Amino acid sequence: MDPFNWKCPYCNHAATITSSNFDSYTHYFDKGNKEGLLGLVTRVIVCPNSECKEFSLNSFLYKAQSTPSHGYQMQGQPIAHWSLRPQSKAKPFPGYIPQPIRDDYEEACLIKDLSPKASATLSRRCLQGIIRDFWGISKSRLIDEINDLKGKIDAATWDAINAVRSIGNIGAHMEKDINLVIDVEPKEAELLIGLIEILLKDWYIARYDRQQHLASIVNVAQAKKATGAP
Repeated sequence: MDPFNWKCPYCNHAATITSSNFDSYTHYFDKGNKEGLLGLVTRVIVCPNSECKEFSLNSFLYKAQSTPSHGYQMQGQPIAHWSLRPQSKAKPFPGYIPQPIRDDYEEACLIKDLSPKASATLSRRCLQGIIRDFWGISKSRLIDEINDLKGKIDAATWDAINAVRSIGNIGAHMEKDINLVIDVEPKEAELLIGLIEILLKDWYIARYDRQQHLASIVNVAQAKKATGAP
């Protein structure tokens, strides 16, 4: 196999994958099914990061054909794909982000393709949880909480939140109960998840990194003072 670049969905470690941490198995079958000859490819990747070593497991279903000279061969692009481990594309976020927020985000990612409207409902609840926890804004409606953010956050972030809430059916239903299941397109559910990821990174992670950096400066200064260093 040719080496390829890959990022671990568990630890975000970027790596070059070779045969030492990759395996693949193909199973062809027909048995009279209405699709004809099919090929099921299962691929396993083990993270090379010594502190992770998690494995990813994916299956791809292809239409196939039988040829006299080459035996079975795949045709075109996969007609179906399953991420068996991890089960979704949810990014790993640190434990200092409140558990209920992470739970809603991870579940929204998990069911995005299966039920976009349920995913969007969880994302709206996650968005409200972020605003209430991080900014201390709590009102009866999510749209009022979002409006109250204006002037408190940078213009680019506000524009992104405002843009997402205005697409499809999402905007209209932000004026109602956040637990109301709304009918949205898969792309809309994906946009909401993307917004959640940006806010978690730009607010929680950035604040934590800043606090850690400032604390390290204070610790260095105190250590020098304790030793009498100039």
